[in-house]
Amino acid sequence: MKVGLLECDHVADKFRHIGGDYRDMFPALFPNLKFELYDVCNGHFPESPQECDAYMCTGSMYSVYDDRDWIYRLKTLVQAIHQARKPYVGVCFGHQMMGEALGGKVRKAEVGWCVGVHSFRLLQKEEWMAPPEKEYRLLMLCQDQVQELPPDSRVLAQAPDCPVGMFTVGDTMLGIQAHPEFSKEYVGALIQDRIQRIGESKSHSALESLNQPTHAATLSRWISNFLESAVDQAKGPEKNKFPPYSDMIDRSTYPA
Repeated sequence: MKVGLLECDHVADKFRHIGGDYRDMFPALFPNLKFELYDVCNGHFPESPQECDAYMCTGSMYSVYDDRDWIYRLKTLVQAIHQARKPYVGVCFGHQMMGEALGGKVRKAEVGWCVGVHSFRLLQKEEWMAPPEKEYRLLMLCQDQVQELPPDSRVLAQAPDCPVGMFTVGDTMLGIQAHPEFSKEYVGALIQDRIQRIGESKSHSALESLNQPTHAATLSRWISNFLESAVDQAKGPEKNKFPPYSDMIDRSTYPA
C-alpha cells in the first residue's frame, strides 16, 4: 500500500538526533507501508488524491485555523480525499484538520496544554481494533482540540481532558489526537524546552507521566488494520467532488 505522508511541519534541528523528522517517525512506526512524501507546509501537494492508496497527515506547530495559504489548500485537499473515498488518518494537527475541513470546529481547549502520557477510554469497538483493548495510553502535546464534530462522525475514544480523542467520519477517515509516532525521549525534550509556555506544574506532571508504558505498537496495528479495511470500503463510487484543490481557494470560503 502506498501512503501519502502530508508533512505539516518539520522537527527542529536541535531535536532531530532523537528520532529524525516526521518523515522518519512514521515509516519507523509503520514498516509495512510504503510512503510518498508531500511537504505540504512548504507547498508540495499531490496533483490528485489518486496518486496514493491512502493518506496520513502529521502534527504541526501551526493551528488549522491559522491564516496561511498552505493550510487553506490542505483543507481543500482533505475534502478531496474524503470525496474520492481515499483512506485518511490524521494525527494531532491532522486529526484537527480532518474535523475542520469536513465541517467541524477546532479551538484552543479550555484545559490548556495536554502533555505527557494520557489514558483514553474506548467508547466503541471496531473490527480493526485488533488486538482489542478497553483503553490505550499515548503521548500528547497540544493546545487545540476538536470542539464540534463534522457530519457523519463517531467518537471512538476520549480522555478526561480530551473528549474527542479518536473519531471517524464515514468509513474511510480516522482522526487520532495523540501521537503514536512520538518517542518519550522526544516528548520529554519538547516539554523541557517549553516549560515556560506550558507551565512548571503541568510540565513536571507530564515528565513524571513518561514513566508509564504506552500503546504505540497497538495503535500502529490498529491504524494499519483501519487502512486495509478502509481501502476495501472505499471501492464504492465517489461522492460529489469539490472544486480542484490544486488551485488556491478563495479564503472567504472559510469563515472565521
